Amino acid sequence: MTKTITRLFDDYADATTAIRELEQLGIPHDDLSIVASNADKRHGDHVDQDHDDVNDEGDVSRGVSTGAVLGGAGGLLAGLGLLAIPGLGPIVAAGWLAATAAGAGIGAAGGAATGGIVGALKNAGHDDDDAHVYAEGVRRGGSLVSAKVPDELVGDAEAVLHRHRSVDARTRGQSYRNDGWRSFDAAAPAYTADQVGAERSRYADQTRI
Repeated sequence: MTKTITRLFDDYADATTAIRELEQLGIPHDDLSIVASNADKRHGDHVDQDHDDVNDEGDVSRGVSTGAVLGGAGGLLAGLGLLAIPGLGPIVAAGWLAATAAGAGIGAAGGAATGGIVGALKNAGHDDDDAHVYAEGVRRGGSLVSAKVPDELVGDAEAVLHRHRSVDARTRGQSYRNDGWRSFDAAAPAYTADQVGAERSRYADQTRI
């Protein structure tokens, strides 16, 4: 049996370090995903609007060179590609969650039904509240890491994500709601680079799980 573990990160570097450590635990490429904001164009400014190059495993074929630069030569991060997703805006992503968000949620992408990131996360076992917070977190500049983990590795995987400063979804969701937010809206305008910068600064010194 496996369990899907997902965490939000404010810092992209923390997210990619966590991905590498999850791979070192023996979690295979097909069972890992990363979806990270590129609103500030830190990863470049090319986006594939039609998503034709997202395969069933979530690799973006035009983005292989991007992945090699951003994440190293091997593993999930070598498949990173740049996309534009409704509600999220520009992102850099790889894995089954990326494939579903891009509308390619078939085959080895995890069998997720339609519904974008929120639908994919709920299909994987996350409750409605956490799924919406995770999607909103990416919209606001965060990086989302998701792993399908064998039962015997769940404790180790959770420790990796904790060690690299992942965000407590319930606490972050409450912070969003205190400002009037209710749920992720794929029709809402994407955050600008300035808005993302302000959001990251807001949480920079807060305690993470």
